[in-house]
Amino acid sequence: MRAMWSAAAGMTVQAFNMDTISNNLANVNTMGYKKARAEFQDLLYQTVNLAGTNSSTSTSLPTGIQLGHGSKLSALVRTYATGNMKQTGNSFDLAIEGNGFFRVTQPDGTFAYTRDGAFSKDQNGTLVNSQGYPLDPQITVPQDATSITVAQDGTVSVQQPGQSAPQQIGQITISNFINPAGLNQIGRNLVMPTLASGDAIDDVPGQNGLGGINQGFLEVSNVDIAEEMVNMIVGQRAYEANSKTIKTVDDMLSLVNNLKR
Repeated sequence: MRAMWSAAAGMTVQAFNMDTISNNLANVNTMGYKKARAEFQDLLYQTVNLAGTNSSTSTSLPTGIQLGHGSKLSALVRTYATGNMKQTGNSFDLAIEGNGFFRVTQPDGTFAYTRDGAFSKDQNGTLVNSQGYPLDPQITVPQDATSITVAQDGTVSVQQPGQSAPQQIGQITISNFINPAGLNQIGRNLVMPTLASGDAIDDVPGQNGLGGINQGFLEVSNVDIAEEMVNMIVGQRAYEANSKTIKTVDDMLSLVNNLKR
């Protein structure tokens, strides 16, 4: 029976939905994480009667008869709304308030992009992320620097002994994409561009629609726990309803099998 297979397809998509929700909840404390949302679409229809076909020589059918075959997962859409800012007091922690990504250089020389601005110094004084990937453009803090200041436009300055005024040591640029939802998630809080996302557009923070940089802050995940819990309940009930459909169809088939002459 068609209903059994349609319900089975519904259970499958709800399982994907729960996978997405559980990953969102697992990353509720991941810095810079962007929540995902599962989207579905209906499957093909068997057309018994097409709307508008003739029912007689002078009349036509106002509606048709089309029987569906369930649903399937069509996309996982990631929401790039800015998360809340968490003050850390660490001068190497940076948060982008608005659009944009930090660019880091991977060991193979390719660029990756991240919203996680938890940087620190390596043994050479270069700003790197938690995997040791250097920020690009590279910023190297002098060993004798007593303090570091990152302006909202990405200008990096340090105070050194014997200097009355801060010395500028670099300029942080950030990148944006025409379609951030098309970025490829590679884990470790990093994303890579794809044909769908378009090429990276690099510019100074605060210019051309890019966000500014807040020093001493980190952007937390934009996952709303209450919203995810509601989505979980809805998904669970939808899964349960589809399973009951299968049980009902099974009972109907059982009645047919038990018919006697």
